[in-house]
Amino acid sequence: MIIGLSAGVFFGAFVLAESESWVGAAAAVLVLGPFYGIRVARRMGRVWPGAEDLDPADRAAVVRAARRGEDIGDARLAPAVVDYCNGLRTAREHDRLLLWVVLVLTGLAVALALIDTFSGSTREAWVSWLFVLFFLVELTWWPRRKARVMSRAEQAERLARVALRHRNSPGD
Repeated sequence: MIIGLSAGVFFGAFVLAESESWVGAAAAVLVLGPFYGIRVARRMGRVWPGAEDLDPADRAAVVRAARRGEDIGDARLAPAVVDYCNGLRTAREHDRLLLWVVLVLTGLAVALALIDTFSGSTREAWVSWLFVLFFLVELTWWPRRKARVMSRAEQAERLARVALRHRNSPGD
């Protein structure tokens, strides 16, 4: 819900800036917010099906520990950390397959920004170039951020595997 609302507000702000229409902005929030939120929830459900077996507090603890690269501190949640990290790897592989889509959309955004710069209003040109910037962030900063999260998750996974070995060792 948080991700969907954030995406809806983000795109609603773009619509408002582009068209100066509060109705269009509200429509973007009301349509794109739930669409994006549902999409993200379904995607995470596919790559991390074990999340359904956890209560919300445990699920949040697993995600927090994995994204920070920390020991989960609770051996019963160690398998969930390993499962979550596997899900992150799967999501990363899917993202790599869609890189060409982002490249095409970036090219289209640049073309639109150039058209708006030469034939549109100043406001339209600014919004179009902001959209180009959004895609450039997606192509440059965001992959580094995801790599950092994955590195931390792999550290948490190693710690979880150690906890599992200790939990499963004889004499405990």
